[in-house]
Amino acid sequence: MKTIKQKEIERLTILKDMEKNLYEKGFKYICGIDEAGRGPLAGPVVVAGVIMPKDSMIEGVNDSKKVSEKKREKLYEIILAEAISYSVAIVGQDVIDDINILNATKQGVTKVVKELDVTPNLILVDALTNIDTKGIPYDSIIKGDATCYNIAAASIIAKVTRDRIMREWDEVYPQYGFINHKGYGTKKHIDALKEYGPCPIHRKTFIKNFV
Repeated sequence: MKTIKQKEIERLTILKDMEKNLYEKGFKYICGIDEAGRGPLAGPVVVAGVIMPKDSMIEGVNDSKKVSEKKREKLYEIILAEAISYSVAIVGQDVIDDINILNATKQGVTKVVKELDVTPNLILVDALTNIDTKGIPYDSIIKGDATCYNIAAASIIAKVTRDRIMREWDEVYPQYGFINHKGYGTKKHIDALKEYGPCPIHRKTFIKNFV
């Protein structure tokens, strides 16, 4: 019978299969990019990019949605300590309202690529196309955060960064409950929106049906 450790090594090996094939083709620096916060009614969208070492095998790295908040916080610190390079772009609600969430996310990807201090040979991005990666080739991977190690690591950086931002906003606007739902459209959030009206970090284009 396999131990938990053995099962985790097997899971990570499968998660790294895509990168393994790319390393064998001669790619040295592979950057995974993912975002957090495309769906919420409030707050920014956060895009993160990370280049992990070829032999990185951090226990627990996975699609951020499959990892508990407490575990994500721990993984965040380990990922940043081990990364060859990483960068984060925070695109605010005003930009989202101005150019729409898809274009705001793409703008974030471009910022992330520009701010990496190591130039990747290839970018793997979660389900985005027609993006400006400053001439660096990229592959768009459907469900990349669940099937690609570097994208999964980026998803954790993005999610933890955004959650921390929303916890800070909760201190400014406690009536909306941002600490619990992080700006997503839960019933409690929508009820609070109807009772108190929007605050400055609400996305005007997202809340038209509620206020």
